[in-house]
Amino acid sequence: MTPAAPLWSLNATALASHIRARGISAMEATRAALVRLAAVNPRINAVIAEFPEAALAAAAAVDAALAQGIDPGPLAGVPVTVKVNIDQKGHATTNGLRIQQDLVAEQDSPVVANLRRAGAVIIGRTNTPAFSLRWFTRNSLHGHTRNPRDPSITPGGSSGGAAAAVTAGIGAIAHGTDIGGSIRYPAYACGVHGLRPTIGRIAAWNPSGPERAIGAQLMAVSGPIARTIGDLRLGLAAMAQPDARDPWWTPAPLVGPPLPRRAALCVAPEGMPVQPAVAEALRDAARRLERAGWVVEEVENTPPLAEPARLQALLWLAETRRGLNAAIARENDPDANAVYSYMERLCPEPDLFTFQDALTRRATLLREWTLFLERFPVVLMPASGELPFRDNSDAESFEAFGRIMAAQLPQVGLPLLGLPGLTVSTGLVGTVPVGVQLVGPRYREDVLLVAGEAIEAGGTPPAPIDPA
Repeated sequence: MTPAAPLWSLNATALASHIRARGISAMEATRAALVRLAAVNPRINAVIAEFPEAALAAAAAVDAALAQGIDPGPLAGVPVTVKVNIDQKGHATTNGLRIQQDLVAEQDSPVVANLRRAGAVIIGRTNTPAFSLRWFTRNSLHGHTRNPRDPSITPGGSSGGAAAAVTAGIGAIAHGTDIGGSIRYPAYACGVHGLRPTIGRIAAWNPSGPERAIGAQLMAVSGPIARTIGDLRLGLAAMAQPDARDPWWTPAPLVGPPLPRRAALCVAPEGMPVQPAVAEALRDAARRLERAGWVVEEVENTPPLAEPARLQALLWLAETRRGLNAAIARENDPDANAVYSYMERLCPEPDLFTFQDALTRRATLLREWTLFLERFPVVLMPASGELPFRDNSDAESFEAFGRIMAAQLPQVGLPLLGLPGLTVSTGLVGTVPVGVQLVGPRYREDVLLVAGEAIEAGGTPPAPIDPA
């Protein structure tokens, strides 16, 4: 039976079900997605590379498999996008850089390979700021991505193109990456959902580039952005398949043993400033959890976030100072120049012993969080202390950047620890999205998704929109 709604507007779970049942074809779904891309992308510049012929060929292969009784995978024929900072064979891994516009991948990264094996149809590559460096998305090569809900606010970054695309109905699931909030914050800013998995959950590696330094290996992950929590679950399962090319990949089950439905609500971790609308979204999410049978206890504080955030910046900048600063100078992107200089001012250069001490301290901090999460399997906290920022305000001054960094403590406090985090949209304040962040134990994304579904069900799940 053909669905009444436009095919491009369906979520991935429904779309894959219709295609499997042969109610619609993967070709029909892909054509609809490509028409939608052409209609709305010029207004938001979320997708910076598209390849309709290859997408239609992939869709035809899914239909052919189904006709032969072969299972094409859990994402059978679902249109998706991938971020332009990961390798996709035959396409440039630009990372938003002019100096990498000719860096054409010779093979797929594990994430892209897993999406293909799951039957997904990749329809485009999404924009990122230069070096995937910011919570805003503009660069000198691909241009400026706009938030579909309100062009005056940031679409987030660095996976701003990914979140903007899925918000506007360009694909049902978007791939993103996160080393300091780059999945969670764009989902928050665009009013959709985003999952930062546990380190090692999703295999990732770019054959086109050098090996990543140890800080990035410990902190950077790939993950899904989608309009429904169910689609995040589907995207996670597809992306998390084994790939021996990533030695960090961990064969942990996607569903673990039952845990008590108990959550800690922390409105202002470590006393950080939190706007009233953000605080109200947190209390609203807590009430939704309680109505779903969860026990929610408000706590004054969580284990440390500010110290992990400081150490995260120390480790990352210690490594980028070895080579990225030269690349930043060659690229000479105005936004990257400003933001990187502000980051360096906030984080003095460490010596070797300070670098080693930071890595050692990581174990102590993670132990504190692990013990806390034994008591509270879910922690409900801000995604940001503020509603989504005015677009590109981070590059205006050092003072503006410092205020933004303070609001983003929940984003940068987690990556050092490798814990999973889930941003759940809870609604709008006028035209501006608001949401919450959930944190859980390592390799227990399933617990976060169950809690996220309860919060989602208590409100109005995001639907694709026409760009403002």
